[in-house]
Amino acid sequence: MKDNTKQTLKYYLRTSAKYKVSGIIILVTCIGGSVFDAWTPIYFKNFFNILVSYTGQDQAKIVQMLLATLLIIAGLSMARWVCWRLLGFFANFFQARVLADLANQCFAYLHRHSFAYFNNSFVGTLVKRVNWFTRAFEGIGDQVLYNVIPLIVSLVLVFAVLSTVNIWLGITMIVWAVVFLFLSWLFTKYKLKYDIKRNEAESTSTGLLADTITNNSNVKLFNGYWREFAAFKASTAALAKIRKFTWDLGSGFEALQSFLSVILEIGIFYVAIRLWQKGMLTVGDFVLIQAYIFNVMDKVWSFNRVLRVVYENLSDAEEMTVILKTPNEIQDVPEANELKVINGAIDFKNVTFNYHQTRAVLKKLNLTIAPHERLAIIGPSGAGKTTIIKLLFRMHDLTGGKILIDGQDISRVTQESLWQNVSLVPQDPILFHRTLRENIRYGRPEATDEEIEAAAKAAHCHEFIVACELGYDTYVGERGVKLSGGERQRVAIARAILKNAPILVLDEATSSLDSGSEGLIQDALNKLMKGKTVIVIAHRLSTIRKMDRIIVVDVGGIEEEGNHEELAKKKDGIYKKLWQLQAGGFIK
Repeated sequence: MKDNTKQTLKYYLRTSAKYKVSGIIILVTCIGGSVFDAWTPIYFKNFFNILVSYTGQDQAKIVQMLLATLLIIAGLSMARWVCWRLLGFFANFFQARVLADLANQCFAYLHRHSFAYFNNSFVGTLVKRVNWFTRAFEGIGDQVLYNVIPLIVSLVLVFAVLSTVNIWLGITMIVWAVVFLFLSWLFTKYKLKYDIKRNEAESTSTGLLADTITNNSNVKLFNGYWREFAAFKASTAALAKIRKFTWDLGSGFEALQSFLSVILEIGIFYVAIRLWQKGMLTVGDFVLIQAYIFNVMDKVWSFNRVLRVVYENLSDAEEMTVILKTPNEIQDVPEANELKVINGAIDFKNVTFNYHQTRAVLKKLNLTIAPHERLAIIGPSGAGKTTIIKLLFRMHDLTGGKILIDGQDISRVTQESLWQNVSLVPQDPILFHRTLRENIRYGRPEATDEEIEAAAKAAHCHEFIVACELGYDTYVGERGVKLSGGERQRVAIARAILKNAPILVLDEATSSLDSGSEGLIQDALNKLMKGKTVIVIAHRLSTIRKMDRIIVVDVGGIEEEGNHEELAKKKDGIYKKLWQLQAGGFIK
């Protein structure tokens, strides 16, 4: 926790340092406002001393002195007002900029994490961590500016002023404040571990809620409502228990604070009465003491809350700090080159890959794909088909071997340049909650509306798009939920057509289409595949008959390869059996 807290503060300080001028102005105005706050009671003391000195004879002079003192108080109040108003405006500017920078840092680093990282994380939890990390800075900044700095300045000035009146008054006030602050720090430190547990419980509950909302259709169709509700109810019950415990701790300490406050007020006035009895204090001094008691008590009373808020915010920020401290699993090597694809030749050389370093998926796979060759990969589930594609996209780093594109090791080139040269049409495309136009244009951001429409026509999605009331400006819903599976797939194909990368990967790209749509899409794909190196993963063998080469993989290795005619004639071949099952019905 200490290391994470230090790291969190480093992130905050490093980002804040970009706005030094605003930071200095904020600090100066905060100290200035606090000084004027603590200095004003001195003149109220003088005001009342002048007032009680009135004997009924020199009233005009007394009034003149009172008005002069009141004018000084007004000047101090105006100076205080100016300082706090300037602080507010500059703090607004400063915090808004820093919050934006922190959010940008989180976004940039989070999206540099690997595909596997996101597969193992809840979307809702990641969003919450980013939001809490930025909000924590705002919370801590507000506490420092409006509570911590004013508290320090007030204690120093109050001790100095009361000590000039009588050293015992200053000592009494400062000893009480130190004891109070020390107890607050001990209590907050003790409570912190329970605040962390509360945050963990909140994360669990939030993650469960996000997961069930994302899978709301599964919850309904698999009769999971009561199971999920029971799980969520259990998580909120655990959260309620730890929340109540932390709130009870807070209430208990507030009771102790009240007791200490009574001791201060009674104790310091007892000392003041004894000093007044000896002629060492005036009536104005009592006013000064009362003003300082309220001033110090107000700031010290809230110190426990300040510490609690600061620790809670640091605890909230810690989860994002852990993400920022976690090295990106897939990184570009220093001075990585840009991938340049001229021909589109792909070589898998002795490729070995293990999930979690234990489960072997591919073992010394050797596969050469010629430039502009159209290759199909088939095989049973778990054989490694999708893994081959993921490794080509560098979603994971290899356990052994290398993958070359036109002789360039993909682990030695930038990831951005790799992804620029490959297009993927996945089995279950996920779209942005944006318009159809924006989703298609994502393949090439600079594309014109005419080019977008041409790609949509080639993918045969123009027809259903223009049938929508808003046409290309129709929003598709979160993950594209407003579209059918086939419509989403055609939009994904249009996006790939627009991108026009030299290497094209189709992962069950026609699996969600009916026979009529599949015929249209096959025509579009045939045009898209021209002049490209193509890898197709398919279970529906009718979609790969015209591929240049078909390989059959099983348990991480290549079992058969050849074109459709060759494999369909191979005696006792895996492909032949699969073809007979799909083309001729189930054969005993």
